[in-house]
Amino acid sequence: MSNPHATLLIIDDDEVVRSSLVDYLEDSGFKVFQAGTGAQGLALFDHCCPDLVICDLRMPHMDGLELIRQLHERHPDLPVIVISGAGIMKDAVEALRLGAADYLIKPVEDLAMLEHSIQRALDRYRLRQENQRYRQQLETANQSLQASLQLLQEDQDAGRQVQMNMLPPTPWAVDAFQFAHRIIPSLYLSGDFVDYFRIDERRLGFYLADVSGHGASSAFVTVLLKFMTTRLLYESRHRGVLPEFKPSEVLSYINQGLINCHLGKHVTMLGGVIDLERNLLHYSVGGHLPLPVLFSEGKARYLEGKGLPVGLFPEASYSDFQLELPESFSLTLLSDGILEVLPDKTLADKERALPERVVQASGCLEGLIQNFALETLKDMPDDIAILVLSRNLA
Repeated sequence: MSNPHATLLIIDDDEVVRSSLVDYLEDSGFKVFQAGTGAQGLALFDHCCPDLVICDLRMPHMDGLELIRQLHERHPDLPVIVISGAGIMKDAVEALRLGAADYLIKPVEDLAMLEHSIQRALDRYRLRQENQRYRQQLETANQSLQASLQLLQEDQDAGRQVQMNMLPPTPWAVDAFQFAHRIIPSLYLSGDFVDYFRIDERRLGFYLADVSGHGASSAFVTVLLKFMTTRLLYESRHRGVLPEFKPSEVLSYINQGLINCHLGKHVTMLGGVIDLERNLLHYSVGGHLPLPVLFSEGKARYLEGKGLPVGLFPEASYSDFQLELPESFSLTLLSDGILEVLPDKTLADKERALPERVVQASGCLEGLIQNFALETLKDMPDDIAILVLSRNLA
């Protein structure tokens, strides 16, 4: 539910877009101020002291990036959500580096997504405020030590805020399907990532990715993955780029994007598209192991497929595989960190044991969490990600 006490400030030079956002958010219970330029927005900000700012990146006189810089000079913890139709990767990355809580691409076809993003940003802001008060109490006890810890914590909090904000809601139900995930990082930030979304009225998309390495540098690549897939989805809908949205073409697109960024990182991932009308799953494998486990009628098996890692080889090509979906099933995708928690001695034994673990868990996420005792894990050598999609699962 909306917080009726929350005050929002919308800064956008497009009056039509601005008015539509104001009308929707006021109907949702927010108090909303609006401005058509960055200068007007800063003046309103000083006057109304909003809880959150929504701004465009492309505006005359003062662009959105400069606006974010000035807003954070006034209020470093202020949550800012960027809505832009430009879809330029470097702008998105810079906005997130400057502290933006979210980056949405125009047009925002489902304004409920914007409202959900606002609520999450406000909740995180309240938590940050509480954490800040707690840190101040610790500083009284040990000022010198806490000064050093605060710098580290702020960096980690900023990275985790961006990463957690990129993750989809869990569980998420659409048509007859349900998606759910859990990510357990070995460090504060994770190099594992999952996403799922509606492509159009007849298709759903999803992927699980495992970035090489650990920590902040790998977590940053997950932000790039989210941006690239969101941008590709937008271009597919509005510009006819990859209209079929084949998983193999998506992996090729990400492969080239990562190579062009020269980050020294690669990704193993599996991407899939569910055709709701034909009841078919199309998927492509980018060097990812273990392969997905299909659970149906009390039995579990691996899907077939192979392919090169994503972001290593400029000439890499990827194949599409197809599966007719059972009426009742679950499909479990896992990062290879899950193999580290299995007690079996060899990798082959671990891979043979994994489908049986899925059967024991009845193919559901909560059952897998209990079966692997993930809630009690400590000092893990690798991140663990689980994505379960299901239909009519008893």
